[in-house]
Amino acid sequence: MKTVILGKTGLEVSRIGIGGIPLNRPSEKEAIAVVQRALDLGINFIDTAIGYGKSEERIGKAVSGRREEVVIATKTGGRDRDTALQHLELSLKRLCTDYIDIWQIHGINTVETLERVLGPGGAMEGAQEALRKGKIRHIGFSSHNIDMALKVVASGWFETVQFPLNFVSDEAAADLVPLARSLDMGFIAMKPFAGGRIRDANLAIKYLLQFDSVVPDPGVQSVEEIEEIVDIVNSESWGLSSQDMDRIRTIREKVGTRFCRQCTYCMPCPQEVFICGVVYLPILWELWPPDWFFNWDYVKHSVESAKNCIKCGECEKKCPYQLPIRDMIEESLTFYEQKVREYKRSMEKAST
Repeated sequence: MKTVILGKTGLEVSRIGIGGIPLNRPSEKEAIAVVQRALDLGINFIDTAIGYGKSEERIGKAVSGRREEVVIATKTGGRDRDTALQHLELSLKRLCTDYIDIWQIHGINTVETLERVLGPGGAMEGAQEALRKGKIRHIGFSSHNIDMALKVVASGWFETVQFPLNFVSDEAAADLVPLARSLDMGFIAMKPFAGGRIRDANLAIKYLLQFDSVVPDPGVQSVEEIEEIVDIVNSESWGLSSQDMDRIRTIREKVGTRFCRQCTYCMPCPQEVFICGVVYLPILWELWPPDWFFNWDYVKHSVESAKNCIKCGECEKKCPYQLPIRDMIEESLTFYEQKVREYKRSMEKAST
């Protein structure tokens, strides 16, 4: 497996990593096998977060006895020092380690969030404290908002940036990737399959490998998936042919631009609808096992808040992608209700 230096962190990581969310879907035994197979195949970069269900615990068990082989990145959604440090202690316990290689501040999507994180008593204060104590080794951040990501990268506070990048949603390619590279920041590409919209793994990975300073972290949930991805990377046939470009254009046209980038420009909603959560429900369904999905407070809050929608259209006025958000909210709720019915039927069938 080829490696790359992850910017100013100096960490030598595999050309591709793995993302931790889908590790919730298989059994614990299967999830551990996925991570261990990835390590056996030369992947040494794993990204997760405290909010990713059982992901940290499963990764911790998988890398037990092999900690020095792997670069672990995790995240905190805490905005203040105390909450962030509480999250860190829990992550360390779950991951069965005494240090985190890259600790990321999760979801810096607004100016207010950045100010809170960097201000007195903010999460950055906790990160610096943890850095001095050796509990973390590098500080990064993630974002879904291109304007904020550019601002945060330029701030000089962080060593890595994690942002969505794929051939369907490629806005980061124009400015963010070059800026991060010019400042020697490591770039971690989340959502390489566009949240499940890209089904062609070969094409998705080959596209991202065109960026030599970018480390994609595709989510995987089976040994077969990780073996397929490693085969793509190891083939070193990364160039995009004219047929590949035609296929990319076809997929782009099929997917279109009618999907949420989670930039949060539409929020806050005057009726307190959690818009980003509601329209993301179909994608979350693909990522999480049903039992977790239906009992997750994030999902419950999203669905409950959607009942407040009065179709005023204020969100659509603020959306930089001109999305029909009111229609998307209605479609997501219809999707959710359909899945509820299917889930109830499956549970009733299982009990008979």
